[in-house]
Amino acid sequence: MIHYEQLWLFFVLVFGIVVLPGLDMAFVMGSALAGGRSRGLAAVAGIVAGGVCHVLMTALGISVLIKLIPGAFNALLLAGALYIAWIGISLMRSASPLGLCPDTRSRSRAATFRQGMLTSLLNPKAYLFMLAIFPQFLRPDYGLIWLQALVMWLIIAINQLCVYGGVALMADRARLWLQSRPVAGMMATRCVGMVLIAAAMLTGFEGWHRI
Repeated sequence: MIHYEQLWLFFVLVFGIVVLPGLDMAFVMGSALAGGRSRGLAAVAGIVAGGVCHVLMTALGISVLIKLIPGAFNALLLAGALYIAWIGISLMRSASPLGLCPDTRSRSRAATFRQGMLTSLLNPKAYLFMLAIFPQFLRPDYGLIWLQALVMWLIIAINQLCVYGGVALMADRARLWLQSRPVAGMMATRCVGMVLIAAAMLTGFEGWHRI
């Protein structure tokens, strides 16, 4: 298999993983429903930025260290699941439909970016991917390792931008419809909260049993 064929295979694998519902997708959906397109895209940007950190950590061998020390992975797993669950609980307890706060939107975009990056960094599935799949596509005979890692990160980022960006845009359109229907908006708030809590529980359960 030549290098370009490997990259296409990597692209397909990444797309299959990104398109599956998980913590990142749930966070993007919740952010877009709560703050509209700008906050949804800020969440996507944060998750993409988190992907840079994942690639750098893999290159530096930190992911291998986490694999060698199961306790570190367990702590990461629980931290990520609890963080997303906390966001879900906050939405469940919100007194306003979708937690809308128009007067703090510009500040919220920066906060959403940071939360998206943190969500990505605390997502155990990302580390499982970086440990199990990413290293298999790095070959010294294909050239500089850092350059290969950069190209593979670009593939990951493109998939995230397309999939999660699409989710943000669709959630924004749903938000516009819900704004004129307070009761439906409140129900959507509760549903998004439950989705985030369920995603946190499922990710934590699956990741724990893969250790």
